[in-house]
Amino acid sequence: MRSMLLVVASFATTMICWGLYGPVLHFGQHDMFTGGEDAPLPHIARWRPFVCVGMAYFLIGVIVPALILVLKGEKGHWTMTGVIWSLAGGALGALGALGIVLAFTFGGKPLYVMPLVFGGAPVVNSFLTIVWAGKLRDVGPVFLAGLIIVLIGAVTVLLSSPSATGGKVDLLSVNFIFQLLSIAMVISCWGSYGPVLHKGQAAMDHSRLRPLLCVGLSYFAIAVVVPNLLLAMPAFAEPSTYNFSGTTWSMAAGAAGALGALGIIMAFNFGGKPVFVMPLVFGGAPVVNVLFDTWNKGKFDQLNAWFLAGLILAITGSTMVLVFAPRGKPPAKKVEVKPEPEPEPTGPSPMAEQPSPLTD
Repeated sequence: MRSMLLVVASFATTMICWGLYGPVLHFGQHDMFTGGEDAPLPHIARWRPFVCVGMAYFLIGVIVPALILVLKGEKGHWTMTGVIWSLAGGALGALGALGIVLAFTFGGKPLYVMPLVFGGAPVVNSFLTIVWAGKLRDVGPVFLAGLIIVLIGAVTVLLSSPSATGGKVDLLSVNFIFQLLSIAMVISCWGSYGPVLHKGQAAMDHSRLRPLLCVGLSYFAIAVVVPNLLLAMPAFAEPSTYNFSGTTWSMAAGAAGALGALGIIMAFNFGGKPVFVMPLVFGGAPVVNVLFDTWNKGKFDQLNAWFLAGLILAITGSTMVLVFAPRGKPPAKKVEVKPEPEPEPTGPSPMAEQPSPLTD
């Protein structure tokens, strides 16, 4: 019971952090933009907020775990297989974050970008996890129904939120096509993130800090080194600057992403499985996203029946996914075979055959 409570607390942390990630990053992108009203839409920065996200991941995912490992240590050990899988997981997370930045840069709005991401990523996650585990035959109709209900509920909550009014999407524009490509990139990367990271953690004997450190290194390479190289090229220059507000919001977004990654690692460490942890995260994060957006715009009094129905669907579907997820057979207990004792000799003692030194 205690382990399940720890699993729930861990992935609930991820739900909250990742639910706040998109809106907070959007704040940072707006505040870093310096192009003026006559600049092409949308008026948001691209590379510098992404650099701040990478720096936050580096601080939380590299510096802190490294200090703890040096000072206190941790169970588990470094393995080449674990490092490769964990670095790959971090790369997928960073590329997914880049996809969010690009989707917003091409004019996407969180109100429909995030529903598509949170709706598609768990499908990729569940399919990949079940295929790798060889459990396609173990998937039951209730689990599939729960997964579908989670996705429908999350999308309904977002699309029926009070803030989802007034905006129109030009489906024939080139920018919208790039938005869809960016969203597809996020869905593929973030959907694969959990299963890949789980393999890295398992290969390191279920260490918590070592995989997180690898994730932070990948983020530093992709989200800090590469964007700074691009900013040095005239072709990738943009009207943006590091200011207090934009940097703070962007760093906060990166911190939320890193803490969310830590929450997933902790959930796995306490016995959670990607096949139900990740769908629950992607089902709950959009609810957090909408509640934060509604509170930020002061529209709680405009919550409608569709929003409440979607929220109930998301919670119900998440419970079904948690309860009816395919589970492997428990490992067989090792039976210790004790060696049979050697039979005692039945003949005369060897000492009796030797003559006594006191006799002639």
